[in-house]
Amino acid sequence: MLKNKKILVGVSGSIAAYKIAFLTRLLVKEGADVQIVMTQAAKEFVTPLTLATLSKNPVLSEFVKDQTGTWNNHVDLGLWADVILIAPATAHTLAKCANGICDDLLTAVYLSAKCPVMFAPAMDLDMYKHPSTIENLNKLQSFGNQVIKSNFGELASGLVGEGRMAEPEELVETLTKHFSKNELLKGKKVLITAGPTQEPIDPVRFISNHSTGKMGYAIADKFAKAGAEVTLVSGQVALKSPDVSINLVKVRSAKEMYEATKSHFEDADIIVLSAAVADYTPAMVADKKIKKKEDTFNIELTKTVDIAKTLGASKRPEQLMVGFALETDNEVENAIGKIKSKNLDMIVLNSLQDSGAGFGHDTNKICIIRKDGTIIDFDLKSKQDVAMDIVNEVIANLKIG
Repeated sequence: MLKNKKILVGVSGSIAAYKIAFLTRLLVKEGADVQIVMTQAAKEFVTPLTLATLSKNPVLSEFVKDQTGTWNNHVDLGLWADVILIAPATAHTLAKCANGICDDLLTAVYLSAKCPVMFAPAMDLDMYKHPSTIENLNKLQSFGNQVIKSNFGELASGLVGEGRMAEPEELVETLTKHFSKNELLKGKKVLITAGPTQEPIDPVRFISNHSTGKMGYAIADKFAKAGAEVTLVSGQVALKSPDVSINLVKVRSAKEMYEATKSHFEDADIIVLSAAVADYTPAMVADKKIKKKEDTFNIELTKTVDIAKTLGASKRPEQLMVGFALETDNEVENAIGKIKSKNLDMIVLNSLQDSGAGFGHDTNKICIIRKDGTIIDFDLKSKQDVAMDIVNEVIANLKIG
């Protein structure tokens, strides 16, 4: 269950840090990709060399890499991880995370996280039971984080009580249960389109649109994290390649996108058509660069294949197809019309009238319209969170979980 999962382990300064060597060994044995971030205090209890050797990755603790002058990008680390486990989580680290105090790499990664975060507290029993610690733990849970309860046992102080960090085997079991619960789409094949198409005019010019592909790539990421087998047919975008588990098919034109999508359509259980496909393409493409001679220049355009409508016509009853509509007026009416004409099961609608929605933004504001006419409105969110809303709606439609 942990094979190929990206697990970031944050280690803070507690005697329980010695257990992280055993935890790392267990995670690697399960096939997980482990990245460790340590606080300076943690180095007093276990050496970075030990954890780097066991994890097979460099251990990070500073913002700036030694001598190279480059930095350990906390944002990239927060995006990379499938889950972050802060263990041991001292009272000091808990307080900083609960109150947004960011003075080291670990807390910066926590504040940048887009994935679930778990805390495994470790401290003396009086500290563990102190009202301020309880308040911080409650606050962290209210943010959606998971707190792994400390065990009862002998503590470093010699006292006996709660505060002993959960054992490595217990932490592995918690992580395994987390991924098992979240792999609701395991065994499902998902086909997703993303980004713009480019319709060539001549060897150096093309017609396109402002789509960045961010929304489609976020959707692909969330479906993959839910356990699905994902094929992403992508136009030309300036984005990092998706996770290696995602089958990326790169295309340029609307015709290429149609052919690639058609070839994977038959095997797909779920189809999400989020690409901004050109409606028209030049009727003739010059084989050499067109020179600027005349004051006016006309291009004859012909319609491209309507991918959603064509695929919808051959959709099987057990397949679920999600379309996208970006509208500027009569939004709901136009979107409902597309559900019917393209045989969609639902459509994701956003409007250029909404600030922060549409092309080029890291945020989006959508509503999802079901085939039965039900409309579900969502607030403005990050595209990662919007993608999760879409995946959850698909899961609800399939009646999984």
